[in-house]
Amino acid sequence: MKLLLDTHLLIWASSNSLRLSKLARSFIENLENTLLFSAASLWEITIKHGLHRPDFEVDPRLLRRALLDNEYHELPILTTHVLAVQDLPPLHRDPFDRLLIAQAMVEGITLLTSDVHVAEYAGPIRKV
Repeated sequence: MKLLLDTHLLIWASSNSLRLSKLARSFIENLENTLLFSAASLWEITIKHGLHRPDFEVDPRLLRRALLDNEYHELPILTTHVLAVQDLPPLHRDPFDRLLIAQAMVEGITLLTSDVHVAEYAGPIRKV
């Protein structure tokens, strides 16, 4: 199964954080799954790291390299993803999360998230 990890799951998985649930860890460690990260997540991390947010202390360049070294696949942002955002109901205002949701829907891949608001959207989204 192809899995797109939301931004916080990427951060937690890369740091072996205790915040990463057992269910999320089981999906990530399952070698049959293909793990993806979005350019949107690295964009979000870059912005929030630059603002010195404590939950975004990871260096985005190092994180990207670590993800690629651990066989994650990078999902670029395409105009089809951007345009699909306008079709989403206004359940959640975070533009990065909305783009991740749109990417999952357009690409037909499962978005793993720990965010209850993201999980409210219909489509290939799984709260872990």
